[in-house]
Formats: sequence, C-alpha cells, structure tokens
Amino acid sequence: MSDAVEQARAAAEAAKRAADEARRLADEAVQRAEELAAALAAQAPVLTPDAEPAAAGSPAPSGQEARLAPDAEPASAVPSSPEPAPAADTVPPGSGGAGPLGPDAVAAIRTGYAVEGPALEVGALVNGEAQPDVQVRIPLGMLNRHGLVAGATGTGKTRTLQVLAEQIAANGVPVFAADIKGDLSGLAVAGQRNEKMLARTEGIGQQWQGVASQAELFSLGGQGTGVPIRATVSGFGPLLLSKVLGLNDTQESSLGLVFHYAVQAGLPLVDLADLRSVLTFLVGDEGKGELAELGGLSKQTAGVILRELITFADKGADQFFGEPEIDTQVFLRTAADGRGIVSLLEVPGVQDQPEVFSTFLMWLLADLFNELPEVGDQDKPKLVFFFDEAHLLFSGASKDFTDQIVRTVRLIRSKGVGIFFVTQTPKDVPNDVLAQLGSRIQHQLRAHTPDDAKALRATVSTYPSSDYDLGEVLTSLATGEAIVTVMNEKGAPTPVAWTRLRAPQGSMDPMPAAEMQSRVQASPLLATYGTRVDPDSAHEMLARRMEAAAAEAAAVDAQKDAALAAAEAEEESARAAAAAAREAAAQAKQAERERAAAQKEYERTQREFEKAERAAASRRSGRSGRSTRTTASRKADDPLSDLLGSGLGGTIAKEVVHGIFSTLRRRR
Repeated sequence: MSDAVEQARAAAEAAKRAADEARRLADEAVQRAEELAAALAAQAPVLTPDAEPAAAGSPAPSGQEARLAPDAEPASAVPSSPEPAPAADTVPPGSGGAGPLGPDAVAAIRTGYAVEGPALEVGALVNGEAQPDVQVRIPLGMLNRHGLVAGATGTGKTRTLQVLAEQIAANGVPVFAADIKGDLSGLAVAGQRNEKMLARTEGIGQQWQGVASQAELFSLGGQGTGVPIRATVSGFGPLLLSKVLGLNDTQESSLGLVFHYAVQAGLPLVDLADLRSVLTFLVGDEGKGELAELGGLSKQTAGVILRELITFADKGADQFFGEPEIDTQVFLRTAADGRGIVSLLEVPGVQDQPEVFSTFLMWLLADLFNELPEVGDQDKPKLVFFFDEAHLLFSGASKDFTDQIVRTVRLIRSKGVGIFFVTQTPKDVPNDVLAQLGSRIQHQLRAHTPDDAKALRATVSTYPSSDYDLGEVLTSLATGEAIVTVMNEKGAPTPVAWTRLRAPQGSMDPMPAAEMQSRVQASPLLATYGTRVDPDSAHEMLARRMEAAAAEAAAVDAQKDAALAAAEAEEESARAAAAAAREAAAQAKQAERERAAAQKEYERTQREFEKAERAAASRRSGRSGRSTRTTASRKADDPLSDLLGSGLGGTIAKEVVHGIFSTLRRRR
C-alpha cells in the first residue's frame, strides 16, 4: 500500500511540474504574441473591411507564428493599450499575412457560395485574415441533401450545431436535436453581448444581436427535464432492438420470429414486460408448439434474449418503452410567428447507455420515414434532424442495421427531411452514408497517433481539389473555424473554403434548471404525454390465458379426482355389500346349523319321550295286578310320576313338547 501511495505522490509531483512548465511556455507564447501584434500594428497598413486580400506572393507566417497570432482584425481595431492575447487555440492561423489562396481562388469561392434563394449564413472566408465580403452559405433547399459536422473535442462542433439550428428555425423549418451535454438549451434564451464576441462577429461581417429561438424540451421516458418521449416495443421493431441488445444473427432472427408471432396472435408488445412474457410463453409447455411450423424457438436463444432484456431494463430502458407513444408529427410544428420550433431531447448520462440513445434516435428517424408522405425537392425541408454523437450509432452495428440506416438516409430526402451527423471524425460514419452527405463542415482534426494520421489522409482524399494543403490546414484550424464544402443551388459541390464560423445568437450557456422546468410544465404536450399508461397488452393477455389454462387444468383434475373418488366409493360400496352378503350367508348358515341341531335334538327327545312312554306303558301293564294300596301309596308319594304315568299326563306332556318343537320348526 505504501509503495502505491509513493508512486501516486510521485506521479502527482511530475504532473505538477509538467503543468508548471506548460504554464511557463504559455506565458512565453503570450509574450511573443503581444510582441508580434505590436510589430504588426506598427508596420502593417490600415485595412478597411472591403480591402482586397494581400498579394498572393506575400509570404505566409510559419505554422508556429500562425498559432500564436492574436485574433486578427484590421490594424485600426488594435487597442492602444496592450491587452492579454486570446488563447492559442482560438487564434486563426495565418493572421496578419497573406493566405494560401490567390485572387482567382477567392473570387471562385465568392461566386460558388453566392445564393439567390434563402440560405444559412455559415461564416466568412479566411485567407490569412477573415474576408467579411466573402460569405459562405448553405442553400436552404439543399439541407435535405444531408450533412456532416465533424471535428475533435473542443473545436466548436456544438456551437456550429447551434448556429445552424437557429438559422434553420428562423427560416420556418422545425429542428430536432439531442442535447447531449445540456448546453444547447441556451438557444431558447437570447445571448448576451460582450466586446470580445462583437469584435469577432464584426470581423466576419455578422451583425450580431441576441435572439431566443422557440424550443420544446423532451426527455427519454421522463429521464431528465422535458416532455417524456416513449415508444412501444412493437413500434421499435426487432431490428433496432437486436442492435441495442447486441444480439447475433441467429438471435436477431429468433427475435424477429417472436415479433411475427405476437402480431399473428394479436398480442400487443407495448413494454419490455410484454416481450418477456411472450418469450417465456413460447418456450414453456403451453406455448412451445406455437412456433413449431416456423422453426421453433430454442430455450438457449430465448434465455440469452431474456438476460439481455433484463440488463437493458436495468439501464433504464423500461422507462421509455410504453404508452402513450409519441406522435412524431409533434416535431414538425412551427410557432405562431412562423418560425420553426426546435425540439431538444435531453439525454442525461448518455455515456452510460450510448446504444439506447443512438438507437432511439434512429427509431424516430425511421418512424418519420414511415409516416411522412413523398414531397420531392422543395424550397425548404420539412424537418432537419441533428444526429449528435453519431459514432454511437454505428459502433458495433450489424450489416443489416447499417443497411437500414443507409436506406433511410438515401430515401428520407424525398420526404423533406434533412439529416446532419455530428461526430468527431468522418471515419465514424460508414462510407455508404458519407456518400449521401451534401454538406460538410470539418473542424480541426488531430494527428497525434498513426491511426489519426491515417484518418487525416483519408479525410483529405474525400475533398474536391483546392489550393489548400488540407493536411496542414485541418490540423491548424482554430476553434470556431472549419473547412466547408456544400451543395450549391444546382446540386454541384462548392469550392473548399476555410471558414470562420458565425456566433450563435442564443445563449451559449445552458438554460437555468428552474426555467427549463417551468417551460416543461407550461407545454401543451404535457397533458397528452406526461403520464404513463399501462394498457391491456401481451403481458396481461398471456397472464389471463395462463390463468384460464390453469383453471381449466384444475377443473379437469377436479373432475378426474371426483370420478376417481366415485369409483373408489362404488368399489368400497361393492366390497361392503359383498362383506354384508358373506356375513348374512354365514349367519344364515349358522342359523341353519342351529335349526338342524334343534330339529335333531327335538327328534331325539321325541324318540326318548316315545321310548319313555312305551316303557311307562309297559310298566303299567306289568304292574296292573298289584294292589291298589301299593298304587295308592305310590301316588301319594310321587304325584308327578302318577300324573305322567297316567294316560292324561302323557297326553299333556306330549302336547307341550310338540308345541315347543313345532314352533322351532316353523321358523325355518
């Protein structure tokens, strides 16, 4: 840990020394610039705004002197008291001396940028010094031939975008632009004058005054300050969604199949939850047969798409998928005074979700292409669309996606829409797209690496031939300067012109947050698009279908259970009846055995009784001769025997026994 701390401390000290050295060199450069300015003021003749450029044969200052020269205006404009020179990167190269162009080349540029109809005033030619009488313009009717604004970071691309947007809107054409860094909102606030800016604008022939443009603020799904812009998943489409999810060709094809099924099945895909529900359904037991005839959907592919959708949603994408979906016609509005409305899309944290931002803008463009009618070439476009940070759109794009962009750029011209790509270097834009761009405003390029040098050579090779050493000029342009070539009113390319660009008339500072919020709350669009709605869509429909299927399955299971219970009850009843029958049979058999035993016992008793009766009768007849005394004595001694022995007693006993056993016999 201590080693790391020491290394960090050493690095910090080295950085401090480097900064001190850079500050010392800068001070020396400022001092040399002041000395050079004083020498030029003392020696150069006084120049008027309409003075001719210096002779072509006059030597141009070296690159080092050019970069150190102050923001040169006519000599008479130099103040008597010395003031600090502007920063080196804002000083126009070639100040104070003749430029690279001769009188014929300057005249050709003057003629090439002369426009009869309405035009955008881009700036003034720089040829050593700014030439306010040679204005560089873009014909308004040529904006639908599209354009490119390129340049390294900090070279003035955003200010150029603001200048173009303000003038386009002032000519009654709506503008759509993404406010990546949050500083474009200032165009809706009138700019404030200062002496430095006025000196610069007067030097290029711009009669500057602060003007506020009409602007409407938007945000992606309410993320940021603005009227929320939302799109449905169905409207977004499988191709754009595949690009933003980073799917391969197979997965992209499968996603297209899912979209096709949703349309055929009447399942609206409004938000990401709808798409996840359809994917889950199609690989589940209930829906896996739905795509069997179309090739099916593997669980592995569906799993990849579902995981990417979850990651996509975690980045905040679920906020701008939904309804109400924005009607892109709102971007084609003009104000009551006839000026076009500038629609600014605030995109906070675009560095965290660049694919989402760029692809969403591409969806807007594609939707405009689908909705707008063919109008052909007109005096002015219906909309100009600024595609800032365009490299985010093409980075890692599939061939199909790139082909779609090329088709859109090529064909949307006939719908009256112009597109300006704003990026750092032309190589960020595919060649097929670059070939469609009629206007090019190229700010400074840097060639600090071999790749940069290669990109610089490639850029130079795409320009028409000129008297410039473009490889040298493009690396020495000051902030606020650019190499420009556009299409003239006849559709031919204009001469290449080193141009010092005009200053915006709106504020170059962001609009205050409180004012932005109040403007959004006052927008008439907020009532329509401000509140998110959750309509009946695929997620709800499939949920009901699953619930119905589950209820039906539960009913079938209940029916099966009831039938099984009835069968078991019937079987149990049969078993109980059989057991009862067996028990009754056993009881009957037992009763039969008991009756048989009783009958047998009766018969035995009967036989014994009859036997006893016969024996008694025999004894009576054998003893009949005995004396009456003996008989009388026996009777006196045993009355029961006398009774049974008599004929009446025998009859009574027989009847009693017969009655008892005959009753038992009847029970059979």
